[in-house]
Amino acid sequence: MKKKMLMMFLAMVTLMIYPVSAFAAEGPAAPDLQIGLDTAFTFLAFILVFFMQSGFAMLEAGSVRMKNAGHVAGKTVLTLAIASLCFWALGFGLGFGNGNSFFGTTGFFYGGDTTASSFESLAFSDVTLNVKFLFQMAFAAVSLAIVSGGMAERAKLSVYIIFGILFSVVIYPVVAHWVWGGGWLAELGMQDYAGSTVVHLTGATAAVVATILLKPRLGKFNKEGKPVIIPGHNQVFTVLGVIILWFGWFGFNPGSALSPMGGFFGHVALTTNLAAAAGGLAALIASWLYFGKSDIPAMLNGVLAALVAITGACAFVEPWAAILIGFIAGAFTFMTSQWLERAGLDDPIYAFSVHGIAGMWGAISTGLFATPELVETVGVGKAGLFYGGGAHQLGVQALGVIGTFAFVAVMSFIILYVMKLVIGLRVTEEEELMGLDISEHGTYGYPEQMKLITESESKPLK
Repeated sequence: MKKKMLMMFLAMVTLMIYPVSAFAAEGPAAPDLQIGLDTAFTFLAFILVFFMQSGFAMLEAGSVRMKNAGHVAGKTVLTLAIASLCFWALGFGLGFGNGNSFFGTTGFFYGGDTTASSFESLAFSDVTLNVKFLFQMAFAAVSLAIVSGGMAERAKLSVYIIFGILFSVVIYPVVAHWVWGGGWLAELGMQDYAGSTVVHLTGATAAVVATILLKPRLGKFNKEGKPVIIPGHNQVFTVLGVIILWFGWFGFNPGSALSPMGGFFGHVALTTNLAAAAGGLAALIASWLYFGKSDIPAMLNGVLAALVAITGACAFVEPWAAILIGFIAGAFTFMTSQWLERAGLDDPIYAFSVHGIAGMWGAISTGLFATPELVETVGVGKAGLFYGGGAHQLGVQALGVIGTFAFVAVMSFIILYVMKLVIGLRVTEEEELMGLDISEHGTYGYPEQMKLITESESKPLK
């Protein structure tokens, strides 16, 4: 019996060793090794960006009231599913397919690596096209997640679905094509390494249009028109959500190198982290000076705003400039969020300040701080104003910001306004007071707690 077991064990070991020894004898070609390494690196980056959706779910759910938490967290999965399918069907082709200066015209209903000839804009890297698709799809899903955050606590579920589909097909891919797919901004040399403009400004612009058309939540402004604080139900969730997003950003920015070779992704990771740290501290200081108390949500938004700003600039600027970019983004985002709220905008997660205004600043910053050496390394655009490049790159960046904002704002307004006329954007007043968990889904995200709250509210006062 022992002899039989020994023979079986040796046979298993032989089967395992043989492929390895045969492969070692033949020896893999160096190009194949690099392609495999680059593809694995990019796939890991995709996983990190994909995991950012959990950060958005926790951040947004923690930022709203308990009666809406399940709805807000669940719609993150909904929009992720919408973005995945729409980007596969039409978005990838419109964004990165061969075409004209405004949108792609090939590669629809993406069919895999064999369709590489339809995506010449992505031919600069030998990473397999399937992984490139997944990586770009994750970016599209992040942009859509930003949009849905601005609609929180009063938009119908059907609005998320319909607008999510149209955003993923006719808005985001067009901007992506302009900058990354060989479009007119790419021809001008616009610098947007990982998406301050393409991902964040696009999503935030659609979000602010939706926020304006939806109008404020019930009770957000008093009779004098002054904003009333509606605190989120779980600040610990928001903190954890931001940490997850910060973590995922190392796939967002360094992953955009699409290769670990040469170690350039390390520079991108360094500038990303420094900017985030500076933004968090800047926003905390700004809130301390403004409120007289250090505000935790302000610090969290400062971190995110700095990450948004450095996303476009991370490959073009030195570490000291990254700290300055992040610091300005954190402080400025806090100030603009307060100003916009006083002006009557009810943006529950400050999507436009964090992703929109910070995205604009991030785009403009490369026109100021891009160094000649880093520009040469990346191979996009020219040096910034402070490095002897003149105002050319600054002008290109400003044009990209204006063009993107105008296009997204107009398209979003048309789509949402038609939806408002046809089906309505907002739940009824009664449904909003009940909470979207129960009115849209028939159950609460916190059933035990909400049951106790409902029972206490229904009891007559003695």
